[in-house]
Amino acid sequence: MDRNTIIGIILIAGVLIVSSILTQPSKTELEIARRKQDSIYKVEKKKAEEQKATVMLATKADSAKVKKADTVKANSDTVKTEKAEENSGVFGSAANGKEEFITIENDLLKLEFSNRGGKIYSVQLKKYKTFEGKPLILFENDSLGISFYSNNRSINTDKLYFTPQLKDNHITVSGNDSVTFAMRLFPDSSQTKYIEYVYIIKGNSYDLKFKINFSGMKDVIAENSTFIDLNWSTGLLPQEKSIKNERMSSTVYFKYLSDEVNYLSETKAEQKELKTKIKWIDFKQQFFSSILIADESFESGEVQVSSDDTSNSRLKYLKATLSIPFNSEKKEVASMRFYFGPNHYQTLKKYNLDFERVIPLGWSFFLIAWINKGVIFVFNFLENFNMNYGLIILVLTILLKILLFPIAYKTYISSAKMRILKPEVEEINQKFPKKEDAMKKQQATMALYKKAGANPMSGCVPMLLQFPILIAMYRFFPASIELRQKGFLWADDLSTYDSVLSLPFTIPMYGSHVSLFALLMTISTVIYTKMNSDMMGGASSNQMPGMKTMMYIMPVMFLLALNSFSSALSYYYLLANLITFGQQAIIKKYVDEDKLHKQIQENKAKNVTAKKSKFQLRLEEMAKQRGYRMKK
Repeated sequence: MDRNTIIGIILIAGVLIVSSILTQPSKTELEIARRKQDSIYKVEKKKAEEQKATVMLATKADSAKVKKADTVKANSDTVKTEKAEENSGVFGSAANGKEEFITIENDLLKLEFSNRGGKIYSVQLKKYKTFEGKPLILFENDSLGISFYSNNRSINTDKLYFTPQLKDNHITVSGNDSVTFAMRLFPDSSQTKYIEYVYIIKGNSYDLKFKINFSGMKDVIAENSTFIDLNWSTGLLPQEKSIKNERMSSTVYFKYLSDEVNYLSETKAEQKELKTKIKWIDFKQQFFSSILIADESFESGEVQVSSDDTSNSRLKYLKATLSIPFNSEKKEVASMRFYFGPNHYQTLKKYNLDFERVIPLGWSFFLIAWINKGVIFVFNFLENFNMNYGLIILVLTILLKILLFPIAYKTYISSAKMRILKPEVEEINQKFPKKEDAMKKQQATMALYKKAGANPMSGCVPMLLQFPILIAMYRFFPASIELRQKGFLWADDLSTYDSVLSLPFTIPMYGSHVSLFALLMTISTVIYTKMNSDMMGGASSNQMPGMKTMMYIMPVMFLLALNSFSSALSYYYLLANLITFGQQAIIKKYVDEDKLHKQIQENKAKNVTAKKSKFQLRLEEMAKQRGYRMKK
């Protein structure tokens, strides 16, 4: 650093020092500035204190409101609690509590119990799913409890809180093992008296035991009580594709102790008083059941079914009230059990309690029931080969058509005779063209048939014999749980309708979709009707002019009815028609109609008549009576 730089730095420092001395405020100026700062501080401090006071007042007011609301709520809850306790009488301490759940699973069921009411809260069938692929919940949050009188109060245990006699809240049992689970309802704090619900669940079973134990309740339940009501009600949850079909198949079934199985209407609301002893009650859906069975019997009861067409969240609401004997003893036990499971014929039949009667197989007509029992046997046998259910229906149809082949053969021969005689029948029609000669024309026609050895009714009788099978199949397929959610070709579920086209509108009596199986069945039926009419040579339509039109209207009526029905049924009818076409082609190939015609002419020449049936004799007798009256 040179000399000039040092001198410059010294001069700058001197200037700064002198400047600071000259610009320094005087004492008076410093005092004024201090007073000004003090005034600003006081103003800001006062403002902050006012804001703080405002906030504190607002907070205090809010706290008062909250406290007031809490007080009102607490008072309201207190009133409700006191009211609930008052209404519950000696069970007042059990009127309020916190709902808790306990889950017990076996190989087939997942059961959820609630301490509120001590009841089964929900049941899940583990091997089944809903149509949407969700877990199948048979019911959820239904009502189950007993009601009785105590100190002039009507007590219903469904809303009271039980004490579970189990530490774990989730238990699994499997195979031949079992678990016993109990919950108790205490009338007082001594816990020496109680009502106890006991559930015994096996590892591999759809049923579970249910006992109601009354211990020391003699002084609690009215002494004049000879029975206690068991109240059970639920809203059925939809499980299937077609809610309409499912709703039409759901109702309450019941069995008297010494009588047949009966049920309430499936199409309308109904209530029925059961005045005699009852063995079991079933809240039945299309493919599943919830059955309550008494070890001995229920004394009497009342059942009710009501529909809710405005909502698809529930199919129907079912209710049952059952009377349990009570003798006011120190200890009383009411024993029963539940069945929660599928409406599978073999599964239900093994209980030997007529459970299988809840499956609508045409029990009112013994022939239809027998046919369906045979069909079930064949169905279960073919299941062992792990075949697709569409193929099982095909094999079943072939077996039935083979069994009915003699009838089909007789029908064809009868039709052939009628066709051969058609020219001669037309000659008779031309001979008696007037309406007043209708009786003479009919008598001449019948005489021709007798001479030729032909019977016009022989084609109708075989059809009548096949009719019970058609009705049996109509009952079997929609009720068969084996077909549930089993697909074939374009049908994703053979137990319900198949849909290849969804319509943007709804056609009355038809629906808003197109079932291809129903459509093909209708087309094949029209073709079959045309072929049958041609085979008969128009004889039937000549005898009954309106019959031909009716024959073509019927397939259309079937289409309207089956479009929303089980696709397996339409598929079966389609197969039956196709196989019939094949049978007729085979019969036609091996039946010499020229030879048959020659035989008819020989019969006419010999005046050989076929043996008359009772039905034919009755027709002739009616014709004679009509002719006699007309002559008179």
